[in-house]
Amino acid sequence: MDVLYFAWVRERIGLPRERVETNAATVAELVAELSSREERYEAAFADLSALRVAIDQELADFDAPIGDAREVAFFPPMTGG
Repeated sequence: MDVLYFAWVRERIGLPRERVETNAATVAELVAELSSREERYEAAFADLSALRVAIDQELADFDAPIGDAREVAFFPPMTGG
């Protein structure tokens, strides 16, 4: 699946996107897998309350199942006006 990173998440990880092979069943498991890779991922995912996630462009929770998703995106909360 493709994993996309936006805003400061992208800056901390140093990539806008990457292709990931995973056995994770949920977003939280994917985050744990990514965080264990190296410090830059650990730093990006240190405070999940400061992050939002979308699975195939639909907002989701971190306990949401990944299933056969093609894309998971991580980004900070957005405000608008």
